[in-house]
Formats: sequence, structure tokens, C-alpha cells
Amino acid sequence: MNTIGILPDMMKETRHYPVMYREVVELLDIGRRAVVVDCTVGLGGHAAEFLKRMGKDSFLLGIDQDREALNIAADNLKPFEGRFSLFHSNFSSLDKVLKQYDIAGADAFLFDLGVSRYQLDEPQRGFSFLKEGPLDMRMNRDLAVCAYDLINSLSENELIHIFKDFGQERYSRRIARAIIEARRNEPISTTDELAQLILSAVPQKRKSYRIHPATKVFQALRIAVNRELQSLSSGLNTAISFLNKGGRIAVISFHSLEDRIVKTTYKHYAHQGVLNIVTKKPLIPSDVELEENIASRSAKLRVAEKI
Repeated sequence: MNTIGILPDMMKETRHYPVMYREVVELLDIGRRAVVVDCTVGLGGHAAEFLKRMGKDSFLLGIDQDREALNIAADNLKPFEGRFSLFHSNFSSLDKVLKQYDIAGADAFLFDLGVSRYQLDEPQRGFSFLKEGPLDMRMNRDLAVCAYDLINSLSENELIHIFKDFGQERYSRRIARAIIEARRNEPISTTDELAQLILSAVPQKRKSYRIHPATKVFQALRIAVNRELQSLSSGLNTAISFLNKGGRIAVISFHSLEDRIVKTTYKHYAHQGVLNIVTKKPLIPSDVELEENIASRSAKLRVAEKI
């Protein structure tokens, strides 16, 4: 059983700003929902907003692949004890999790994609090039392969594929070549080593851009390590199949690859007469939210309803 308890070392205050929670609460019509599934519960930010508004007899299931985040969520959601459960899993296994909880249908699903500020701020997780740490990037530390393995074992062409397809990195070939040359002497072990290699590989003019040259490569590695795009496609299809009539699904994405999958999936089911697309164009954060939480700037929200 993967239901999460609270670890002593995680009993600390951790601030979390749930992205576009006002819009999500309104568009999911949370106050009327009996069974809600938060497929990326994280630290419990959205879940707390949901539970404040849901009826006393309602139930929320929170799923996440990050055990540490789940333990913090358990602490943060204590005021709602008895009305929710947390489960350690990737949403690619959503069907198995729902069946384990005897959930035949849910009234609302939320997917809040990408990496959290909590994960970025932990150097040992290796998600950020701004903090020295091991090349890890696993959202679920039970995974066998981490970023270190990819960087130090894949061929040049395989690295180019990851950087180009998942990161849309213009200088994928130059960066991959620099990595191959560097690792001939010794393995590339830390986030700082990789970031410096990227800086040395890209043209000088790129270094003056607003976005750090390592951003897209780190994003691409994270997506590859966690198989994020494959998991998203699988999770969306499962959620839609379990969604009750009149129920709604919301997805918050943070880059074009995710958003494209969501848009395409919604359209596919709309053409089949299964979904009605509520947001004809994706919603973006308001000016008020951007002032409160600049990290939400690239967020896009799409919502659909089961017919």
C-alpha cells in the first residue's frame, strides 16, 4: 500500500502558490463535486483550495510521484483529515490507482504539470542549473535512471534528439558534441558542470539572452528522465474515460509540447462527441497572479467537460 504518512524531517512549513487556482476552482465548479482527483497534488496547494469549497461528504484523492512532496502535502492538508487520501504513483498508472480506491467515476480531474518551486529549490534533486547539486532530476526517486545516466551514457545522436525534440534547443548538436568530448576525460556529475559545458558550447550572442542558455537542455533532460510526455498522454486518456457525465478536467501546462498534447487530446474526444471544450483558447495567468507569483508566467490552462 502506497498511502503516504508524515515523515518527521518533512514536518516543516513549506509555502506553495497553486498556479491559477482561482480559475481552476471556478471552471471545475469544485463546490458541486463529490469525487475529485488531483493527479499532481504536489504540496497540496490546489487540493487545499478544493477541500475548502467541497462538501463535507465529498472525497479528494491526491496522487504524486514525489514522496517528499506527498509528505509535506499530508501535513498541509491536516485540517481536512478524513476527507482525502494521498497515493504515491505516476499518473500514467491512474487507472490502477482509481481501481484500488474503488473509484468507478470522478467528477473532476486536475493535472498541474512541470516541476515545482519546491523541487527546484532543493539542490540535491538536481533540477536547477542555478544550484549546485548532483545530476538527478527524478521526480520519483525510485526510478532507476537519472539525468547523470543519460548525460554519461547516451550517444551523441541520442543526446541531440533529446535536446532538440524535448527542449527545442537550437544548438543541440554543439551542446551534445561538447558533452561527448568532456565525458571522455571524466563523468559529468553535477548541475554546475553541465551548465558550464552548455555555456561553453553556445555562441557568445546566445549568452546575452534573457533566458539562460542551459534552460532548454535542463528541461529536455527532466522530460526524458521522467517520461513526462508519454505519461501525460496516458494519464489524460485514463482520466477522460473515468470522468462522470458533466464532470470536468483541467490541465495546467508550462511549455508547448505539453500544451500540444492537451489540445490534441481534447480535440480528439470533442470530435468523437465525448468532450465539450470549455476553454476555446488556453487561459493564462492574470496580471494580479503574475505580481503574486512570477513563476506562473508560462502557465496555460485548458478545461473540458464530459458530455
